[in-house]
Amino acid sequence: MKESRQTFLYLFCILWLLLLLKTASCSPLPRGKDPRAPSLPFGLYKGHTCVGCVLVVSVIEQLAQWHNSTVKAAVERLCDYIPEKLQGFCYVLAELYGPHIAELIDKEMNADVVCHSLRLCKQDPGQPLCHLYSPPKVGLSVAIRKAKRIMKTSKDLKSFMGFSSVCAFPLLANLCEKIKFVLRNKLPFEDFDGDKFSTFPTLRGYHWRGRDCNDKNTTVYPGRRPDNWDAKSDSNCNGIWGVDPKDGIPYEEKFCKGADSRGVVLLGDSAGAHFHIPPEWMTATQMSAKSFANLPMAFSDEFDWPQFSEITGFLNSTIGGWTDSLYLRLRKRNRCNHRDLQNISQNGGSSGNLLSLIKSLARNQLLDNPAIVIYATIGNDVCNGERDTLAHMTTPKEMLSNVVQALRYLDSRLPNGSHVILTGLVDGRFLWDNLHDRYHPLGQLNKDVTYSQVYSFLDCLQVSPCSGWLTPNETLRNLTSERALQLSNVLKEIARSEKFANFDIFYMDFPLRQTAEEWRKMGGEPWQLIEPVDGFHPSQIAAALGTGITWQKALHEWPQVLGKENPFNDQIEAIFKDQGGY
Repeated sequence: MKESRQTFLYLFCILWLLLLLKTASCSPLPRGKDPRAPSLPFGLYKGHTCVGCVLVVSVIEQLAQWHNSTVKAAVERLCDYIPEKLQGFCYVLAELYGPHIAELIDKEMNADVVCHSLRLCKQDPGQPLCHLYSPPKVGLSVAIRKAKRIMKTSKDLKSFMGFSSVCAFPLLANLCEKIKFVLRNKLPFEDFDGDKFSTFPTLRGYHWRGRDCNDKNTTVYPGRRPDNWDAKSDSNCNGIWGVDPKDGIPYEEKFCKGADSRGVVLLGDSAGAHFHIPPEWMTATQMSAKSFANLPMAFSDEFDWPQFSEITGFLNSTIGGWTDSLYLRLRKRNRCNHRDLQNISQNGGSSGNLLSLIKSLARNQLLDNPAIVIYATIGNDVCNGERDTLAHMTTPKEMLSNVVQALRYLDSRLPNGSHVILTGLVDGRFLWDNLHDRYHPLGQLNKDVTYSQVYSFLDCLQVSPCSGWLTPNETLRNLTSERALQLSNVLKEIARSEKFANFDIFYMDFPLRQTAEEWRKMGGEPWQLIEPVDGFHPSQIAAALGTGITWQKALHEWPQVLGKENPFNDQIEAIFKDQGGY
């Protein structure tokens, strides 16, 4: 079983790499609409393809420079860094594109020129040529024409570029359908009993939801109330079951009865899912085989790392910083809460498309414990990659409708005694103010790529995660923050005025200012709170600090949300220490 899982995981990664799936990007989904059903390869979207090409060619060029090698040797080095079972795919691409890339780089053509000449970057009619680097002295258009004359594209390359879908292969059709299912429904790929929980980590498995402890029984899953106090088996997967031989009382009854057990659910976006691209993947001076060891996992988790995230993180961070989460604090407060977590987030999530995503919630009003639901779409209602970005932002009226619909759905699913916390939108001016003139990881070797250049490149391609904030236009940045504040006020008013049968509702501002202040006290710099590669998302440090701020607010203002501290925690750990793993 383990071997078949790994085989599928590598096949999945190969397809995902080949298709450059747009859903793996952090760019917002269409406003107010459900996520489109993936029609592989809709990810061969020209903007993302161009970004991918420029990044890869840049890395190859820098590897050759850093190791004083030929471009061909740099390509081979890059393939050698990739996990062994993916190397064959890398070498196929290297064979296909490598000679053309090497020839152009040897003639001092930069990555922009190379990718335009390979037709992986395209110019829309009437639009400028998009570029990451400063244009060559002769001009970008002239350099591209010269590159096309130098490079006579082979028939093999033409054939590959013209092939519309690898899913047309009969042997891959079924696998593509499975990938579509994972991407469309945000449910575990491997879930034999259909209870929405899994024993496999990635592909929307237990990195996203508490780990199932019996994937052949639909009545056994994290978060349910214990069946007959779990005298004979562990029905809620918290590791507490059996009967105390001293008095004949089931351990679950003895330790968890009346303990205010509750789970935590996040309804969110890429920030909540914890989008992260390791900077080592783009830094030639730090690159090694170890850097790419987590590549299959990253791809199969959609470039998200929910296992380290602010709300549902449960593993020690391997991407810098440390892990502190609302779930870990709830578990420490009450060991009976073990594994009761759900991260229902997606890259590009907004108040509109969350109405579809929310249907993947796993909660039974009659059988399960109450839950704390964090509703946090902190940016995508004002963020998009459109040129007329203001016209594509969610309006206050739309925000009101979307959130109230979501809350009504929750009221029909959550057990009585649950709680909902609405989180306001972030003030994204923080991003430009602290990053625009710093060097991006891709530009650190030659001091030639700043975040301002990255933002402009993405904006030109219309794949910017946020055209309104990642821009030199101060007026536009201010207008975007103004709309974000209006939408936050909508959330605040909903928390004040709306009432629901099965949960109470609270509001809190996104704690960016407090997080920055806390980090400064610790000797840190504001830019370290932002993901270094995308220059947009909260970093691991920001996530961990934000947890503490949220916890203290809840502890002092809404203590009923967190439940009681369980006095039996030490006894539970002593008896069940070997059954508390993930």
